[in-house]
Amino acid sequence: MQSVKIKHTYWDIAADLYFPQNFDETKKYPAIISAHPIGSCKEQTSGNVYGEALAKEGFVVIAFDASFQGASGGEPRFTEDPTLRVEDFRVVCDYLVTLPYVDEERIGVLGICGGGGYAINAAMTERRIKVVGTVTGANYGRLMREGFSGFDPIGALEAMAKQRTAEARGGALRVDDLLPPSPEAAKEAGIKEIDVLGATEYYRSDRGRAPNGLNRALFSHQAAAIGWDAFHLCETLLTQPLMVVVGDQVGAFGAYRDGCEIIGRAASKKKELVVVEGWSHYDLYDKPEPVAQALAKLIPFYQENL
Repeated sequence: MQSVKIKHTYWDIAADLYFPQNFDETKKYPAIISAHPIGSCKEQTSGNVYGEALAKEGFVVIAFDASFQGASGGEPRFTEDPTLRVEDFRVVCDYLVTLPYVDEERIGVLGICGGGGYAINAAMTERRIKVVGTVTGANYGRLMREGFSGFDPIGALEAMAKQRTAEARGGALRVDDLLPPSPEAAKEAGIKEIDVLGATEYYRSDRGRAPNGLNRALFSHQAAAIGWDAFHLCETLLTQPLMVVVGDQVGAFGAYRDGCEIIGRAASKKKELVVVEGWSHYDLYDKPEPVAQALAKLIPFYQENL
């Protein structure tokens, strides 16, 4: 594995490159861009689980931190702006096509959770991406208009506007911690929803905890997400081969619902919904059995189409 910095507009993106066994830089390899979940980082699932596994199957994989997050640059920190998140994919493509060992005609993408929605949206207008895969992919715009805004998007927008005005006048930034501090705290608070519990068990314990995977969001800069939709124009612009992997244990974050929707709407002639039975959203991040089932479908999909 090699860590690199990729020049963005006025900052750098941090990324990790994973190489196949017996890698030979004089040869040409297919490449996969691996995108992390919302509030996560490249050291959680996108790199250390799926990146490593796909590299072992002969792909060069690049797992990157979103701008304003993780080890990537950009201010203000913890910005979650879908337009900028999608632009990150283009910048990573720019970098890949400069590498002599990457076949520019064989670049695919894998997005996990919110990274899945971003990957789908990026592929619609970034035609260097030839293949699209997602694991428990979620449409962040829908989530913001629904559960993440308490099903009151207008009220949320008004609050964001007031907070941004306060910050512009020198007030303190409002950075929200999106999860309880520990699984025990979540249970003590009476939280029973499967996705919230799963997220807390993953991000707030040794199972998935990483220094840069903080699950924080700058409240004043979330308005753009409320007006964004990952699937907008997919009936016309999403034509690449598409594989969507979801678990059938459905939670509030809606990956199962979003997976069914994009498979139904995408213009892709080759598309497949893979339902991993008996497992939930966060099980697919790192638990060996469901991850193995996901990879058993994704690996031949990428091999056939890249």
